[in-house]
Amino acid sequence: MSDLRHDINNVIRRMGIFMSACLLAASLIAAVVMHESPSDVFHAWFKILTSPCPLVTDYFRLGSLSAALFNAGICGAACAVLLFIRGGKFRPSVWAGYFLVIAHCFYGLNFLNMWPPMVGFFIYCRLHKLRFRDNLDWAMFITSFAPFFSEILFRYPMPYDVRWSVFGVRFDPLSCIACLLLAVFVGFTLPAILPGTTKLHRGYNLYNGGLATGLLGLFIYALMFKTMGVPLEGPLEIENPVYTAHGESYMLFGSVFFIVVSLISICHGWYINGKSFRGYSMLLKDSGYRANFLKDYGLGLTWINFGLYCLMMLAYFDIVILLTEGAGFTGATFGIILAAMTFAAGGQHPKNVWPILIGYALLSVGVSGISLMAGRDIPWTLSTQGYMNGLAFATGLCPFAGKFGWKTGVLAGFISAVMCTTTSAMTGGFVLYNGGLTAGITALILLPLLDTYKTHSEKWGRTDD
Repeated sequence: MSDLRHDINNVIRRMGIFMSACLLAASLIAAVVMHESPSDVFHAWFKILTSPCPLVTDYFRLGSLSAALFNAGICGAACAVLLFIRGGKFRPSVWAGYFLVIAHCFYGLNFLNMWPPMVGFFIYCRLHKLRFRDNLDWAMFITSFAPFFSEILFRYPMPYDVRWSVFGVRFDPLSCIACLLLAVFVGFTLPAILPGTTKLHRGYNLYNGGLATGLLGLFIYALMFKTMGVPLEGPLEIENPVYTAHGESYMLFGSVFFIVVSLISICHGWYINGKSFRGYSMLLKDSGYRANFLKDYGLGLTWINFGLYCLMMLAYFDIVILLTEGAGFTGATFGIILAAMTFAAGGQHPKNVWPILIGYALLSVGVSGISLMAGRDIPWTLSTQGYMNGLAFATGLCPFAGKFGWKTGVLAGFISAVMCTTTSAMTGGFVLYNGGLTAGITALILLPLLDTYKTHSEKWGRTDD
């Protein structure tokens, strides 16, 4: 068992190094392709660091392709360093935390606003005599609140307008104090909420942190804006265009990046699995419910699953972008493909995720048909940015398909699609795991229905006398 734990620790560390290196290399290649000098890249990155960033702030548009990739690479490298200094037992949630960090580095998270919530959690660990390195997954999950800190630093009105200027960026010193207070608040509150939300959805939402951070973010947003009467400076919904640069779509660059990463992962997994795909069919039969692929199926099959699952999600997003009108391959689109990989080592695989995709497509067909019959414009498509983002996190509902069958998976995707663009208004767009919040609410709706109308071994009966 100790050897297995050592191997699992190593594969998660290697994944952190591998993805960080790929992102940094892609940043360099993008700078060459886009004819950007190092100063151009750092200027664009500085703009990313010093701008408010509620959902969905596209870092391709705010900065540049190379700056967004550099931001993800440097944030991922910082997390990889933490992975190496961390001891103890690695869980799939550590893999998940890392991927959620680099995913959101394309639309809301950056190397500046990721640290305050982590510092708040570090203080919590110190006061409760917990080792920070043994809870690194929670430390990475808590970066979901990062947009709140950028908002406070660069835009939120303070009682006294005392502005300092550092490197041409003006901010109020009171905002630094407010950030510290908020960091301590979320650092001490989220650990208390997170275990309880798991009990609410009983593990059927893999993106458990989304429900916890969403509920807490709802409170923070209501206090900062609704209760205090402070209007939002920016719209909740931001236009996400189809990008072209030098005549080439960002889709080509992004697709090549993910294809290369996937093929390397598949080949590596094939090699360490005895130069074969033997056993992968067994992994595909796993329900994904409370799964640990690294432990149950081995390191090679986990790498293979990561690569094949990544190719499936890339194909889905490329197809809907090409066939429907909506957003193109934006920074958010790039990020959500990474976000969809979050639990490739702990529950997600092509067989239990495809029903979720069908659920989104089914709602889209229904809405389009009703709109056409009523003579109205079609309100959204599968490539509308909010629905692509929602789909990436709805994949966390895959245990429904694995445990109860593909029809239940389709229903889970359908319900999630109905709500995915509504939940962002609950938090003002300041919680990055909005899709996880939607998936959590979907699980809360669907589980009682299954308990009532579908017999299964975990059915909850009435507990009242």
